[in-house]
Amino acid sequence: MTAPSYTRGDFQTDQEVRWCPGCGDYTILASVQMFLAELGRAREEFVFVSGIGCAARFPYYVNTYGMHSIHGRAPAIATGIATTRPDLSVWVMTGDGDSLSIGGNHLIHALRRNVNLKIILFNNQIYGLTKGQYSPTSEVGKSTKSSPFGSLDYPFNPVSLALGAEATFVARTLDMDRNHTQEMLRKAYEHEGAAFIEVYQNCNVFNDKAFIQLSGKEERVHNRIDLQHGKPVVFDEGNKAVVMRSGEAEIVDATSVDPKAILVHDENRVDPSIAFALSRLSHGPYGPTPLGVFRDVSRPSYDGAMQAQLEQATEKLGAGDLDKLIRSHGTWTVGANSNGSKS
Repeated sequence: MTAPSYTRGDFQTDQEVRWCPGCGDYTILASVQMFLAELGRAREEFVFVSGIGCAARFPYYVNTYGMHSIHGRAPAIATGIATTRPDLSVWVMTGDGDSLSIGGNHLIHALRRNVNLKIILFNNQIYGLTKGQYSPTSEVGKSTKSSPFGSLDYPFNPVSLALGAEATFVARTLDMDRNHTQEMLRKAYEHEGAAFIEVYQNCNVFNDKAFIQLSGKEERVHNRIDLQHGKPVVFDEGNKAVVMRSGEAEIVDATSVDPKAILVHDENRVDPSIAFALSRLSHGPYGPTPLGVFRDVSRPSYDGAMQAQLEQATEKLGAGDLDKLIRSHGTWTVGANSNGSKS
């Protein structure tokens, strides 16, 4: 049977896309639609779940099944879908405010459990939907409407957080790099279990050019560290390299060390310590910052283990009888007397 053929247009809806002109969300949307079309998989087999925020509009604009849920709870709702419908590809679209503030617990436990979800976090380091307050990823000293004298909060590093939660797949990409974004989406899609991708996303209204050091033509060559499995971690046209010293990742001049001392990236390394060290090279998009897959390891998925457990129980105990279970501890009819007549 010939696989169905799709174009990006097949994954576009009739809804007007309503983000601010110039927002990085448009590029992420295009990248996802193009990626989905390339898979050759029926649109009805995808589900996109979102919470609240600019990123949460996503389900309206992708012609698949979807749900615009409540603030921070998208991973919980998506977990229910993934565990009951393992035949579907379930995606969570969220933002730094939605998933790292009110939704923090739901995010880390979905990753810890290794539920077969693909979680895409749009990180613009600001609350865009509510008009420019500082978010859990805003830098210290950020002057906003809710912090006119500068934010006092120390921000999350989303990749470090995901690695600390024992996520089995962790990656980072940039909204304007469609090819790289689609590569990360494909790797996440192929991963069995929870996959987490942080996308640096420009908010041109409330936090414009926050990622200029990675996106600017002059700046990116000096600051973008592309992680490639099995290859030495070098950047700045080979002039800079990353080495491990006393358990920490350090940036050095490539000519100042023996080439054998340069870290060779291993995204399949079970111990997450080196991946975590790489995530700490920068605490945000400032200076040399790694992009790519930090970790990609195998561990049984929660939903897969649950299905296996149900099958074992059925084999051992037989098929369940819901009606028998409900009536197992006695029942009564509301409004009836002891002799059965209505009161």
